[in-house]
Amino acid sequence: MEEMIGFHYPNERIYWSFMIVLYPYITGLVAGSFITSSLYHVFDVRALRPVARMSLLAALCFLAFATMPLLLHLGHPERAFNIMITPNRSSAMAGFGFIYVAFAMMVVAELWFDYRADLIRWGNEIERGSLIRRIYRMLALGTTDLSVEAVAVDQKAVRLLAAIGIPAACILTGYVGFIFGSIKANHWWSTELMPIIFILSAIVSGIAILTLMYMFLAVRGAVPYDGECVRALARHLWFFLIVDVTIEGLEFLNMGYKGVEGWTLIRALIFERLFPSLIIVQFLLGSIVPLLLLWLVLQRRIAFGAGRVLVAISCVLVLVQVFAMRWNVVIGGQILSKSLRGFLPLHVDFLGREGVLLGLVVLALPFVLFALIARFFPPWESHDSASAHASG
Repeated sequence: MEEMIGFHYPNERIYWSFMIVLYPYITGLVAGSFITSSLYHVFDVRALRPVARMSLLAALCFLAFATMPLLLHLGHPERAFNIMITPNRSSAMAGFGFIYVAFAMMVVAELWFDYRADLIRWGNEIERGSLIRRIYRMLALGTTDLSVEAVAVDQKAVRLLAAIGIPAACILTGYVGFIFGSIKANHWWSTELMPIIFILSAIVSGIAILTLMYMFLAVRGAVPYDGECVRALARHLWFFLIVDVTIEGLEFLNMGYKGVEGWTLIRALIFERLFPSLIIVQFLLGSIVPLLLLWLVLQRRIAFGAGRVLVAISCVLVLVQVFAMRWNVVIGGQILSKSLRGFLPLHVDFLGREGVLLGLVVLALPFVLFALIARFFPPWESHDSASAHASG
């Protein structure tokens, strides 16, 4: 293991590892997926209708595993419930459990109203006595009303929950940035822009992952390819990515202009220790390149097939960029010595409870869950459901 550089305290070490990087990354996918769904339900972006329900279901699947990295990081994960049983009101961390549960209930309620009519139809189409029919009837909570008025009430409820869920989703992912930004002792984290950066990066990651999921399903033939939907996703991704990169750039300019305490070490951290992950991956490959590629696609200056490929490449690069941003914040802040006179060594484990391999498994689990749910509860709308949405 490399030696520490400069001066450091005897008890200094990197406590938060790969799993703590993965936690805000998955949480960002939750918020970004939900907000993408809300673009259709709340702001009436009609082009996004093919991915509206899929976005909501994806948010639930990511939400189901959002806390797993934290639980794997804890030595005694069973103690996680203490944060809700005996919460510390002065602790920002204590609020997470309540925010998580409230948001999860909101997502489940919105999905129920969105699926209710289809659950009734699917139950009616299956032979009597079937277990699947009983499950559909049970999930529909015994309702059988398929009238236009009842479906209209469902859509109003979905729209209301989506509107309430937008600030809730921002709080869910922004609070992580709030925790980092409120640590005054660490000048790499202590900035008022940190919550905003986490929210914006969550939105772009959510749009990117949903675009890739939709294009993958279209290639597999599960859904018909809708070029206008993909173009609308690319347009919103391009817009939010511009805002995200601008805010992140302003953060670094602000720290450099003010010459915050320890700026000499922070500058060395940026251009030496984090140069590959921050300058090359996060800003050049993950920000500048996708912005240029998406601009070419939106300008319609390339062939249709090539445009689909460029959109997919841009989405992959954006997802890598957001992960690099989480890495640079979580790990980069811990590399700085508390004495501000050196760096700490970094060793990444591939195996083990907090290793990269297990982290990749955790990251894959939401997609496995999505595939299982989509098999019995397809998130792509039936013709009758689509007509109801259009009339609403």
